[in-house]
Amino acid sequence: MPLTWHDALMEIGFPWGSTPTVDLRLWRSDAIVLFDWLMSTDLNAVPITHPAQKQALADLLARLEEVDVIESTEEEIAAAQEDVAKDMGW
Repeated sequence: MPLTWHDALMEIGFPWGSTPTVDLRLWRSDAIVLFDWLMSTDLNAVPITHPAQKQALADLLARLEEVDVIESTEEEIAAAQEDVAKDMGW
């Protein structure tokens, strides 16, 4: 059975005081697209070169779960994907 990001163990009450942090501002559409992708991605299928990469993505998902993108509708997700795709430029 594939392990999804939703199934990944998330540490509650991460000791922020003991670990340096950064503030990151995302365009709301980027946050919606990332959250949707992380929630639907098979953790074991993500190519990595170090286990910390998976954990960092799981940590990102945990932070995204703390903001209002978690309740995005299918229509909002589709609109966010359109917005983000317009700015690809590469």
